[in-house]
Amino acid sequence: MATVRKEIDLNVTAEKAWEVLADFQHVDTRLAPGFVTNCVPVGETARMITFSNGSTAKETLVTMDAGRRRLVYVVSSERLTHHNASAELVATAAGRCRFVWTTDFLPDALATYIDSQMSEGAKAMKAALELD
Repeated sequence: MATVRKEIDLNVTAEKAWEVLADFQHVDTRLAPGFVTNCVPVGETARMITFSNGSTAKETLVTMDAGRRRLVYVVSSERLTHHNASAELVATAAGRCRFVWTTDFLPDALATYIDSQMSEGAKAMKAALELD
């Protein structure tokens, strides 16, 4: 199973960034605008998202822990046989935090693609979180 991990240092408090990250159904307008171009709720705990490259995926929230500022979700798509991810915010200094995003998936052959997508997503998230 392949793993891709991104760590992003942010010039924003962990509390403020968590407010955005925890707004699971608005990833397209709050967390990663431009990278995620559309987000349609599927029930209370899932969303169908469209990425800027036109690909789509259903993401289902597994757990959200406000105390640890961490959420976990799984992705369903035609190309993946397994995908789970976690996103966590860790306070690092006054007014700063680190966003830690880890994804485990199969097949391993998608590692280059997923790494590239997560890099683009990380750029969009940094811009949105530091602007918000």
